[in-house]
Amino acid sequence: MVEHRMIDVNGIRLHIAEEGQGPLVVLLHGFPESWHSWQHQFGPLAAAGFRVVAPDQRGYGRSDHPDDVDAYSILHLVGDVVGLIHALGEEKAYVVGHDWGAPVAWHTALLRPDVVLGVAGLSVPPPFRGTEPPLGAMDRMFGGRFYWNYFNRPGVADAEFAKDPRTTLRKFFYIASGDAPTAAEGRQPLVEHGRGWLETMSDPEVLPEWFTEADLDVLTDSFSRGFTGALNWYRNIDRNWELTAAWHQAVVSVPALYVYGDRDLVPAFPGTPELIASLPDLMPSLRREPIRLKGCGHWTQQERPAEVNAALVDFLTELRG
Repeated sequence: MVEHRMIDVNGIRLHIAEEGQGPLVVLLHGFPESWHSWQHQFGPLAAAGFRVVAPDQRGYGRSDHPDDVDAYSILHLVGDVVGLIHALGEEKAYVVGHDWGAPVAWHTALLRPDVVLGVAGLSVPPPFRGTEPPLGAMDRMFGGRFYWNYFNRPGVADAEFAKDPRTTLRKFFYIASGDAPTAAEGRQPLVEHGRGWLETMSDPEVLPEWFTEADLDVLTDSFSRGFTGALNWYRNIDRNWELTAAWHQAVVSVPALYVYGDRDLVPAFPGTPELIASLPDLMPSLRREPIRLKGCGHWTQQERPAEVNAALVDFLTELRG
């Protein structure tokens, strides 16, 4: 049974869901998600002999939502993970992340390899810091239309998404899934000037089989406090680039696993296909070549739970020995 509680971490309170006993595995969700995104992983990982903990990360769900935009930098997010591991009475843990949770997991391994036994990222590949601030690069490349730039405008996306959170989430989860007709086209997620992002998204009459109305109920409730905390993560993208200058050209050294869908929009971002192809050469710590899930969209562990669970259990049990 998954149990829930609040825990004090890094100066804030985090809501966590947990199940099982054994070596600690921390599961980190992305945008716009919650601990519930890992519902299919708790049972299999616990059955494999692991203690599984998934927090609502800061700015999400029942966890604290700091008002200050600067409180959502990558250093704060990594600090939350390290603090959570220690608050749970452990010195080390395995860390797994999806979407935004993946950069947090990768950076936890990069910045604090002493506390990470192994790291797995879903959708978003390991970080290789570029030579210029990312928001500026995307602004130049797409004329300010890339969704990161749209999210960076204070209050704009916040208001659009909060008008009808259930519809916002339904559209997001469908359009980025492998079930959407346009998922395989590799188009960039652009927001035209003077328009909102949701205007261009299809609203499905029927949800995909893997995403039920009950799932949507839980997710909608988790955004009852709005989307600003979650969007503040994007408003720190360039600041994160500045804060991680000391790790420029550094490579994740702990044992690693990367899994992604071939219909996911993120691996099609500019420069990402080339990065993924080069990962086996760039990262000696990868335990196997990137795992590419056919027909899978962005919501990796929800769309393909059996394949993701098998990959994670194999990876974690191999490391545990």
